Amino acid sequence: MYPFAFATLSLEAGSVWWNYPGLELWKFVNLAVFLAGAIYLHRRFGRPVSEALRARGEGIKRELQRARQEKEQALAKLAEVEAMIQRMNSEVSSIREQAKQEAEAERERIKVATEAEMTKLKQQAQREIESAAKAAVQELREFAAQQSVSLAEESIRRDLRTEDDQRIIGLNVEQLGRSGH
Repeated sequence: MYPFAFATLSLEAGSVWWNYPGLELWKFVNLAVFLAGAIYLHRRFGRPVSEALRARGEGIKRELQRARQEKEQALAKLAEVEAMIQRMNSEVSSIREQAKQEAEAERERIKVATEAEMTKLKQQAQREIESAAKAAVQELREFAAQQSVSLAEESIRRDLRTEDDQRIIGLNVEQLGRSGH
């Protein structure tokens, strides 16, 4: 429709132009009162509201900046902790390697000490065996000497007659008599 068509329509129908359906005048008056009130309130309270909104915006900016700084600090701390964990992992690895080396060295030392102790025990056992052999040979000699004396005595007693016994006693007495003078 054309802009002037509503005036023609309103005149044809016999109704007033300010009460045309959909374009009633009271709606425009209501809008004008609302806009006038909004402008008045804006001029009266607009500056404190805009200052409050600006202050709030600046506060949000400060909070965002602080949050960025905290994030950067947290990331730096995280990097530091990760580096510390990496160092700890390498230290643990080096400690494990050192413990392995020490265990191997201890194993080798114990092996050498055991071999030395075994050699010492073998030598000691050899000396004891030699000593026991010497003692056994000495005992055997003593036993053989005793047995020889005993066999000789038995042989003499068996073969000795009474006249031989008297003759030996006489010889012994004679020898005693010569040595006493």
